[in-house]
Amino acid sequence: MKASITRTRKFPKSPRARDRRTVLASKPGAGWRSGALLLLAGMALCAEPALAHHALGGETPKTFLEGFLSGLAHPVIGLDHFAFVVAIGLLAAKQGWGLLFPISFLLAALGGTTLHLNSVDLPAVEIAIALSVFLIGLGLGLQKTLPLGGAIAFGVLAGVFHGYAYGESIIGATPSPLSAYLLGFTLIQAAIALGAGWLGDRLLRRTSERARALTLPGLAIAGVGLVFLLQAI
Repeated sequence: MKASITRTRKFPKSPRARDRRTVLASKPGAGWRSGALLLLAGMALCAEPALAHHALGGETPKTFLEGFLSGLAHPVIGLDHFAFVVAIGLLAAKQGWGLLFPISFLLAALGGTTLHLNSVDLPAVEIAIALSVFLIGLGLGLQKTLPLGGAIAFGVLAGVFHGYAYGESIIGATPSPLSAYLLGFTLIQAAIALGAGWLGDRLLRRTSERARALTLPGLAIAGVGLVFLLQAI
């Protein structure tokens, strides 16, 4: 008598499951983009006006170290500033602009701080900063090539207003902490922009849909700007 052999039949996986895996596999960075969207949206709930950011509890820095630490902290604890600088790096990577766009913003921010320290009044600072975040987010989300000249002009204008807000927490400081503060916020912004640009470039290299790769982060940043804009109006 032949021994009966029981075989377990393997059913093929449904086309829907295979299609779902194919879609997910064809979108590298999808998890990163969704995470960025959720993170920025959550942080927007804690939004504070740009002129209200103080790293030392409202105290004016008195030493070189305090000035440097305050400068490092200001662009980070201010979500509007942070989102804008991240967008600068991502947009420069997406458009292939190199360092020209970030550098134009950094230099203009120093100029804006100088204006504030010299008691030059700029109108609607909060609105201008929020609008800049909203617009750069939209620019990042667009699926087309943008002109570098227009971007630099925008970066300079935005930098003046962001820098003006940075100057609020250093008014009355002596030269030593003041110079350290300027150095600190310039270095941290450069690091954020370069880091965002590096991450953006890695993501863009992994996808064939370059134009759409940073749409979700762009819309998230635009959403942050919209939250601040509604608060400022």
